[in-house]
Amino acid sequence: MSRALIIVDVQNDFCEGGSLAVSGGADVAGAISEYVDAHHGEFDHIVATQDWHVDPGEHFSDTPDFKDSWPPHCVAGTPGAELHPDLDTEYIQAYFQKGQFSAAYSGFEGLLAPEDAVPTGERQPGALPGPADAERFAPDDDAIGLDDWLQSHDVEDVVVVGIATDYCVMATALDAVQAGYSVTVLRSLTAGIAEDLEEAVAEMELGGVDVA
Repeated sequence: MSRALIIVDVQNDFCEGGSLAVSGGADVAGAISEYVDAHHGEFDHIVATQDWHVDPGEHFSDTPDFKDSWPPHCVAGTPGAELHPDLDTEYIQAYFQKGQFSAAYSGFEGLLAPEDAVPTGERQPGALPGPADAERFAPDDDAIGLDDWLQSHDVEDVVVVGIATDYCVMATALDAVQAGYSVTVLRSLTAGIAEDLEEAVAEMELGGVDVA
């Protein structure tokens, strides 16, 4: 049995100064780095997810409701989509990018990024994607999903950390349970949008997640 750490969406736009900043995001980036430095030997694999939007439809809005629609964020190829500089990537083996053409909260909607796929920052953070980007950032037809990757590495136990507790972390954790993994969320290594996260914690626990 292998054990994996999934680092969810610790990106510039979700941290202080970003277009959809979550309070405490930068602190979580640093705390995850310290945790990984101290505990990487406890994991067989460490992976990360990224919101990677090209044209996600109604997920982006000029008048967002901050529930189903949001200000433009994590646009593919911009600095806002890059991992936060306080997140040490030394031990990350694979990156899974999600939400190119739709809203995607769960890391299990992500597809393995090619090893040479590096955000170029050619647009300014928050800039809306253009038609040319659809082809440039479209996933390969044979791209591997997170679940397939974990299964191919014999992973049965996953630990989930990252941003945001009550959205992408929760969605990733619940999907992991549904996929048959034993799942733990380290609450101290997450940052949430809501001030009161008890409802999200209760939903995860009800769904079979161990929130530690």
